[in-house]
Amino acid sequence: MVIAIFMTPSSASRWYSPLLVGTTLLTVAIKAAPVKAQQMYNPIPLSGNNKEFSSQLSKQDIPTGEGGFARDYQVKLKKGDQIAIDLISEDFDAMVQLIASDGTIVAENDDGPEGTTNSLLFTRIANSGEYIVRVRAFGKTGGGDFTLKINHLQPSKE
Repeated sequence: MVIAIFMTPSSASRWYSPLLVGTTLLTVAIKAAPVKAQQMYNPIPLSGNNKEFSSQLSKQDIPTGEGGFARDYQVKLKKGDQIAIDLISEDFDAMVQLIASDGTIVAENDDGPEGTTNSLLFTRIANSGEYIVRVRAFGKTGGGDFTLKINHLQPSKE
């Protein structure tokens, strides 16, 4: 960035300064150092039909603003897919969300069956595309170890 100030000898006399008297051009140059872009949002891609793995929510994940953390996994789903998403944790009150590419929440579950704080979600996909499976801690329960299972369900053959 270059800033230029043009002064004629007559305007310099009105704005008297020992540095500017008789000066017709004062140029100040400021060069900004290039900054490497930092990607703030980076969902973890998952592939294959059935997925099961264990991991941990921590302070390195997405803060929820309620004292907990969240992590996003990206999956490709097809119209008509029937899926079950099971989120299990002994360390925090688990909550799972399925989010469409436009940011709308397709389905979510906080507390699964049997009165546990684990989450179990069943849904049928209306549109093919990229989806986000968000693993998060509900409220101020923080983070900790979890197991995530994503299964494609087979329709019954009658």
